[in-house]
Amino acid sequence: MSRNSEPAPTSAPLAVESNADYVDQLYQDWLDEPGSVSRDWQVFFQGFKLGDVPPLPVATDDAYLQSKVASLIFAYRSSGHLIAQLDPLGNNLTEHPHLALEAFDLGEEDLGKVFDTGHLGAPQKAKLREIIAILKQTYCRSVGVEYIHIQDRAIRRWLQARMEPSRNQPNFSHERELEILELLSDAESFEVFLQKRFPGQKRFSLEGAESVIPGFHALVELAPELGIEELVVGMAHRGRLNVLANILDKPFSMIFSEFEGNYIPDSVGGDGDVKYHLGYSSDHVNHQGKVLHLSLTSNPSHLEAVNPVVQGRARGKQVLHADTEERRQVVPFLIHGDAAFAGQGLVAETLNLSQLKGYKTGGTVHLIINNQIGFTTLPPESRSTLYSTDVAKMIEAPIFHVNGDDPEAVAMVMELALQFRHEFRKDVVVDMICYRRHGHNESDEPAFTQPQLYAKIKDRPPVRRLYEEKLRAAGELRGEEAEQLAHRFQDQLQKALEETRKKLPEPELYAFGHRWTGLNNPYDHRPVRTGVDHWLLMDVTRALTTVPSGFALNPKVARKLPRQLEAVEQRQTVDWAFAELLALGSLLHEKMPVRLSGQDSARGTFSQRHAVWSDAVTCETRIPLMHIHPQQARFCVYNSLLSEAAVLGFEHGYSRVDPRMLVLWEAQFGDFANGAQVIIDQFIVSSQSKWQRSSGLVMLLPHGYEGQGPEHSNAYLERYLAACAEDNIQVCNMTTPAQYFHVLRRQQYRPFRRPLIVMSPKSLLRHPRVVSPVNELVRGHFRELIDEPAEAGPFHRLVLCSGKVYYDLLERREKDGLDNVALVRVEQFYPWPDGQWAKIAERYGDVDEVVWAQEEPANRGGWTFIFPRLYELFGRRVIRYAGREASASPAVGSLKIHRQEQEELVVQALMGTWDNER
Repeated sequence: MSRNSEPAPTSAPLAVESNADYVDQLYQDWLDEPGSVSRDWQVFFQGFKLGDVPPLPVATDDAYLQSKVASLIFAYRSSGHLIAQLDPLGNNLTEHPHLALEAFDLGEEDLGKVFDTGHLGAPQKAKLREIIAILKQTYCRSVGVEYIHIQDRAIRRWLQARMEPSRNQPNFSHERELEILELLSDAESFEVFLQKRFPGQKRFSLEGAESVIPGFHALVELAPELGIEELVVGMAHRGRLNVLANILDKPFSMIFSEFEGNYIPDSVGGDGDVKYHLGYSSDHVNHQGKVLHLSLTSNPSHLEAVNPVVQGRARGKQVLHADTEERRQVVPFLIHGDAAFAGQGLVAETLNLSQLKGYKTGGTVHLIINNQIGFTTLPPESRSTLYSTDVAKMIEAPIFHVNGDDPEAVAMVMELALQFRHEFRKDVVVDMICYRRHGHNESDEPAFTQPQLYAKIKDRPPVRRLYEEKLRAAGELRGEEAEQLAHRFQDQLQKALEETRKKLPEPELYAFGHRWTGLNNPYDHRPVRTGVDHWLLMDVTRALTTVPSGFALNPKVARKLPRQLEAVEQRQTVDWAFAELLALGSLLHEKMPVRLSGQDSARGTFSQRHAVWSDAVTCETRIPLMHIHPQQARFCVYNSLLSEAAVLGFEHGYSRVDPRMLVLWEAQFGDFANGAQVIIDQFIVSSQSKWQRSSGLVMLLPHGYEGQGPEHSNAYLERYLAACAEDNIQVCNMTTPAQYFHVLRRQQYRPFRRPLIVMSPKSLLRHPRVVSPVNELVRGHFRELIDEPAEAGPFHRLVLCSGKVYYDLLERREKDGLDNVALVRVEQFYPWPDGQWAKIAERYGDVDEVVWAQEEPANRGGWTFIFPRLYELFGRRVIRYAGREASASPAVGSLKIHRQEQEELVVQALMGTWDNER
């Protein structure tokens, strides 16, 4: 018999005698999915006792039919959502072939027969029509559930135990019903009020999705009861103002003042942002008097870009709460749009973070405002899946689809989702299917492209009115209660608007409080002391060079350790990678935590770092930087998933939580950072200007022309320089290990925070001249420009450069004896150190030529940034460019041509072989 053949029907009793484990596994498979085993095994499991498992009662009619009923129950659990009444606009199925009686060899004549219900949350025995009614009540009304894709049986049982006995129907008190009505009334009234008072202004209305408010409210009421202390929230602009007003209790006067155009003058980079992108935080006190902190993260229009930022913020806050084991005190909550959830790859990248050691946050509650359209694009044009949520199945998240016109069901499902997250610390998705009453924004005309859809929406009563009618029909609403609720809220809004227009409230700056106190200072070029006592360097070095007894360290790594120890002991020289470890170790010794992540960052892309050791025999790992001192701060290093956008966004979010921690993200090659361009553009270079949110994140971008081709040469320095303004970021391209050592330490010891972009070296990691005396780590500080020694000269030509090309120029200058050529290194491009440049201009005021030399093509690198500044400094003297010609590609693919180009630009810079002036 082939090993792929199914056993003969007569083999079942024999299997019980000869292989009980095998049969037990089949039995468990049958319990979960009756149709997954053969018909003979289905019948067998209905009539025989297996070990200690009690026999299931045999159906009163036929064991075979009983197995089919079990399959039908499974089918409703798996596919009942297909006929659930989820769409408020009525586009729902009432039957589906997968759920038809005929699909299970059942018929109308079987509806009156009594069957065992198994572990269905129902009486042990029931007629088939009663079983189907229970299943439809549970899985086919306002809530449809997808959870059978989850492999963990315990999770499936937990969900069933909470859905089936209650039939997935809320059982709210009269007081709770009135509260939901009031929340719906407030949500609707807020939008109507803004439309009347600020006609034509964009607000990205929540109309058609007002049930978000009672759903969100259910979440914030339950969260403190579960011991949750903070929700870190991210959402796009749809409904954001409504959430700010009705959940986070942002004062109406502040919202109205933003409509009036008020702004914060003279703030730190205070360009500001439009009102529906701003963040806010507040404390919510629930009905039991317990407090929940709500923190809504500022968000750009780039949909879903905020997702990893929220995850990073949540994890950072969990550390501050000492909540790194259970991760139950701080919970991320993300609100999405349906088209964006399906369309944006960053969603999948962020979901992939959810269970990884260095990035997990204990699960996220996701709410999708599914208005069934993306701007003007309908679902058949925007996704290849049945639901916009299908991507969440990759991490086996349960998915609750719920009708947005059933606010009680929305509130109930939100509570269940939070309970699930709290129990299993995994992601969970609520897909609230609703509609968008207006266009993409209030000035957009949706009937241009979806006339039938919007004709239907136009005639659809708002959910508040539908719910009010439901309560009246049930006798739960008396007299003018509903009208009174609406009038009271309208009066509050009108009063706030009148007060706002009498006197605009003073805008408030909410940044730079708590752990950020004292870090709102403007950028300052004055050097800070970053040198480290020799004894402290020795403490760090001993930790970095001591191999525990019995630890089989790789010989190539081990043989370097004695030389490194001797170098620090004897105050000799250290290379780039060891200087980095000394910088990080010294900060740890000084109780400043450090986090480093990126692709292959533990070892380092170029085998330079070895921050984690692996035992060659046992594969046990050791992190030397965690063994410096008993009271040191914590060092975390993680090899990330193969993502730039999600991981950089995560680290940016993390860096915004605790400014006392040095957070570093390293690209595998600097070129790859362009995969995270949305995070760089929308958060890193502009968040302080738009949202008054600083970050001390360090981006390490390996950069340098070694002939490795277009994909591994250029970290796109020019992109960062083009984004430089208002002292928003720091862009550095250092040439010595000591400089790198000091710039990392400087990052933590200045009274402000700015992101630091480092063009990291590659070949310089092992260049024999790229070493620094230990004494420079003890006594020195970071130098933004490195000039020639004061005693050198005189010079007839000034060559300015940055990074690796300096050593090519230096070697050629020495070889040709060109002592009259000065080489000045630009170690920091931005912020531009005016005072130091003035000294350079004064010292070299008599040179014949000023040359800018770079490896990058002319349209890349630092040339276009530095030329106008050099022209302003040196006036009409000739300023020349030495480097590669402008190119569409970052570098050539031929090593031979690369070397030829490199030789030419070095000679050109030092000897002045120009055909024309630039």
